[in-house]
Amino acid sequence: MLGDKQSIATLAVKDLKAATRFYEDKLGFVPVDREGDEVVTYRSGPSVFNVYHSKYAGTNKATALTWNVGDDLDDVLRDLKAKGIKFEHYDNMPGVTREGDVHKGGDMRVAWFKDPDGNILNLVG
Repeated sequence: MLGDKQSIATLAVKDLKAATRFYEDKLGFVPVDREGDEVVTYRSGPSVFNVYHSKYAGTNKATALTWNVGDDLDDVLRDLKAKGIKFEHYDNMPGVTREGDVHKGGDMRVAWFKDPDGNILNLVG
């Protein structure tokens, strides 16, 4: 029933203005839609994601949004670090080692970071 429908990631934030500065200035997204002071929609490749105002922002303790950047992972990390993004380190995952900010498990390479509200975002290469 839903398998052929597009899904949209939705990220809760406490301060929409601070969040839009982060997603636009730090990550380089351009808004494609806006619902007043409550929701901003961004395009990411062929999909979109919403950033919306919520009093429950920051309560998710798991990854909320993933970008598959493929072979560009190291370049993307370097660009984001230059914009002040700090990467998270998770050293207690079985079968995963870390080289700098990149976690490696088999052929998978992953780096995690947070937005201003603590939403966990990651890059996969």
